[in-house]
Amino acid sequence: MFNWNLEVVDKSKGTIQFKDDLTIKDSQEMDLFGYMKTAKKTEENTGGSNIRSASVRISNAISLEEYKSDIEFLNNKGLADRINDFPNLANIEQHLSYYTYTITIDLEKIGIDGNIELDNAIKAQRVKELLEIVKVLNREIRGREENLSPVFVIGGVYKLNSPFFLGRIKLIGKDGEFVLDTGMLKDTVTLKLGDKSIENDTSVGIIKNSLKNEQEIKNEFNTMSIQEFFEDLENKVDEYYM
Repeated sequence: MFNWNLEVVDKSKGTIQFKDDLTIKDSQEMDLFGYMKTAKKTEENTGGSNIRSASVRISNAISLEEYKSDIEFLNNKGLADRINDFPNLANIEQHLSYYTYTITIDLEKIGIDGNIELDNAIKAQRVKELLEIVKVLNREIRGREENLSPVFVIGGVYKLNSPFFLGRIKLIGKDGEFVLDTGMLKDTVTLKLGDKSIENDTSVGIIKNSLKNEQEIKNEFNTMSIQEFFEDLENKVDEYYM
């Protein structure tokens, strides 16, 4: 999407890893998600690993609905018909569900690695590009293009790099309609950093008509569209790096 440099790995040391001569200057991926470069012990060096921790942390994606043991049956009939043969049969498990995951970005670590520090404009650009990617996230899965962009998002820019809302999203579903448990979220935003509640820095983005209790959510939180939510975050990122 943003023409990130992906030509940064090789197998010159026997394992596939990032090239020794490249740094976070050359790779947005290494800057955001960290790296480990190993070295064999020789007379010239002591070996070991050169490690930079990730500035961006992504939790596991957790299903908000029970697995219903749905099965999809597959065959290659189209190919088999070409040679007048019987198709091969197979089946795969399917699970259609809302998922929740949490992303934390440590703005203080972006663009800094040892003696290297990038310009603040580059730091801000990389964070904003990541936010744009999340906003329109999609993936090819088994030949299908799946939409993984959020229908509900909560968060903000805080003084502490912490996954405040991890494990705090709960859906109650019935007959294809879903209600978000706002009580868990309201309790979460009452947390204080010093004498200031994180509620003041928290916003919510939601797609219209995606949740049955949308009006309740709007009454409880500073709510906006998904696009407005990400625009607001990007503006706050610019303010941080000014």
